[in-house]
Amino acid sequence: MASNPFDLTGRVALVTGSSRGIGNVLATGLAQAGATVVLNGRDQHRLTEARDALCDTVTGASCDIAAFDVTDEAAVTTGVAETIERNGDIDILVNNAGFQHREPMLDLSLADWDDVLRTDLTSAFIVGRTVARGMVERGRGKIVNICSVQAELARPSIAPYTAAKGGLRNLTRAMAAEWASRGVQINGIAPGYFATELTAPLVADPDFSGWVTGRTPAGRWGRAEDLVGPGVFLASDASAFVNGQILFVDGGMTAVV
Repeated sequence: MASNPFDLTGRVALVTGSSRGIGNVLATGLAQAGATVVLNGRDQHRLTEARDALCDTVTGASCDIAAFDVTDEAAVTTGVAETIERNGDIDILVNNAGFQHREPMLDLSLADWDDVLRTDLTSAFIVGRTVARGMVERGRGKIVNICSVQAELARPSIAPYTAAKGGLRNLTRAMAAEWASRGVQINGIAPGYFATELTAPLVADPDFSGWVTGRTPAGRWGRAEDLVGPGVFLASDASAFVNGQILFVDGGMTAVV
């Protein structure tokens, strides 16, 4: 093991859904640890802006972009191959792409259910399996699936998201069951309630925000930067014997009643 087991120098990391939000912060943290970072999303212009901002933030960072739809297997196959051609083998994959849809189950359309499941769960299977083929062949690699406290808890009006994140938790275990013996570590991070661009309306809601801070032993919303340390840990040699685990980064929310 290297003298600094958290050092990612020489590693290539692909982070899906990383043009903004938590994915972008995780990508920045991996770049700060020395990794070559490849940002993924569907919007080429937004990705280019995010890459330029990341390179400005992290002096000497090596950054690239890969614009493809993580729910389209053909696009994933092409995008991953092009990423490897430009940057070398992918050592780290962070499956972060996802979105939320809030609507009572009795009113929820099947199309909206399918959309959330495909984006938040199936995409991790598609991208994960595509990248894992090379990792298994080389006998090394790291996959980090971004889950949620909703993998363990449920709230009204977010049934497809809860189902998808619960599925992603067990997909993480299934990946470990199949690939751990081949030198690949697959783990998940389950964020609690985090203040991001997407959750800004909830943060601004006094009632909801009060519920979050009251329900969370740490007494506050999470900040995206709180995920960087766990992300680097699971992407690095420091977690060489950690496999199939879900690390809850939730200020203690799932530890109390």
